[in-house]
Amino acid sequence: MTVQEKAPAVAPGTEERRAADAATSWSAGWSVPMQRPSSGFEENWSETGFAQQSVRQIVRVAGGGTSARLRLSNRFGEQPLTVAAASLALAGEGAALRPGTARGLTFSGLASVTIPAGGEAVSDATELHTELLGSVAVTLFFDGPTGPSTFHSQAYATSYRAAGDRTADTRGGSFDERTHSWYYLSDVELSGGEPLRGTVVAFGDSITDGFGSAVDADHRYPDALAERLAATGERWAVLNSGIGGNLMLNDSTWYGDRALSRFERDVLDKPGVRSVIVFGGLNDIGFSEVDLETYKPNPQVTVEELIAGYRSLIRRAHDRGIKVIGATILPFKGSEYHTPRAEAKRVALNQWIRTSGEYDAVADFAAALVSADDPEVLAPAYDSGDFKHPNDAGYRVMAEAVDLGSL
Repeated sequence: MTVQEKAPAVAPGTEERRAADAATSWSAGWSVPMQRPSSGFEENWSETGFAQQSVRQIVRVAGGGTSARLRLSNRFGEQPLTVAAASLALAGEGAALRPGTARGLTFSGLASVTIPAGGEAVSDATELHTELLGSVAVTLFFDGPTGPSTFHSQAYATSYRAAGDRTADTRGGSFDERTHSWYYLSDVELSGGEPLRGTVVAFGDSITDGFGSAVDADHRYPDALAERLAATGERWAVLNSGIGGNLMLNDSTWYGDRALSRFERDVLDKPGVRSVIVFGGLNDIGFSEVDLETYKPNPQVTVEELIAGYRSLIRRAHDRGIKVIGATILPFKGSEYHTPRAEAKRVALNQWIRTSGEYDAVADFAAALVSADDPEVLAPAYDSGDFKHPNDAGYRVMAEAVDLGSL
C-alpha cells in the first residue's frame, strides 16, 4: 500500500493511475530484507541517516520487464521519512546511468512521499525496459534529516552518496562517497515481458547474504543459482533473503529479526513465490558458544528447538502452496565458535534435514563443500578464509548442489 501524508492537492490522473496499477500483474524483480540501523560489519550511514543528500543504489533484477516500481521501507524508522524525489534508470558504470533511461518516479502522482515510522511506500509504475539479470540504479533524495535509517547491512555492492538532489545526474560524478549497504529500498517489482515460471527465495544468514563474496560481482550463491536457471532458457526470479548473523530463534539488534518472525514478510508475502531454500541454524549453534556483545542474546539452543523452528517454516510455507528445500549446515571447524558440542548439534541437524522426509527436497551444501581430509572442515578451495564462509568458488558449488527440478 502506498503511504502518503495529507497533500495540498491530488495530482491529475491519480485515480486512473491507481486503477492501472491495480490491474497490472507484478512479479518480483529484486528484494532484500530490512534491518534496524546499526554500526554493522563495516562503516555505513544507517545510524546518522541523511539530510540534503542523494543515495544511488545498484541492484540486479531477475526476469526482465517493460515497467517497474519500487517499494521503500521505513520499518525501523523512529520518525516519518520524507523522500523528496526518486528516480529509476538502467545502471551504467559505477554511479553512472545508461543514457536516456532515467525516469523520475511518483507516488500517487506526486513527486515526493512521506512514509510513517514502521510503514512502507510503493511508487507508481514507470516504463523501463529491463533485461534478464540486468542492473538498475535507484536514486533517492532526502531534503530534511531522515534520522537513523532502515537498511540492509551487507550488500556486497557499492552504494553512492552525494550532496543535494542528484536524482537526474546521469554521469554520476557528484557521488563522491561510498558504502556497501542498501538504504530504505526493499523491493523492485516488474511487469510486462515474458511471464516468470516462478520465484525462488533463498532464506538464511550470512552465507546466503554472500559474506566473503567479491563486491559488485554478484557472486553470492543465489546469484549463481539465478544464472543456472537463466541458462535453461526459462525465466525465474531468485530473491536473496539472507541477513548476516541472522538467528532462527532469537532477534538481534545487529543481525535482524529472527527467521521465524521475518519469514512472512521476507518470503511468503513476495509475489509469485514457488519455492524457498531454508538454510539457517549455524548462528544459533555457534553464537551460544561465544560471549561477544554483538552476539546477544546467546542462550544455549537445542537441536530439538531448531527442528521445531524448521517445522514451523515448513508448515507455514506448505499452507501457502510453497515448496521447501532444506539445506544442510556447512562445516565450520577452525572458526571462533566451533566446539565439540556445536559440532554434535550440526551433525544431528544435518542428519534430520537429510533423512526426516519433512522437506520437499534437500540441497546438501555440507556434502558439496566438505574437506576430503576432515568431515568437520570446509574444503580449503572453497573457504573465504574464516573457516565457515565460502568464497566465490564455494558459492558457485552451492548453487550447483541445488536440484533445479526440485524448485
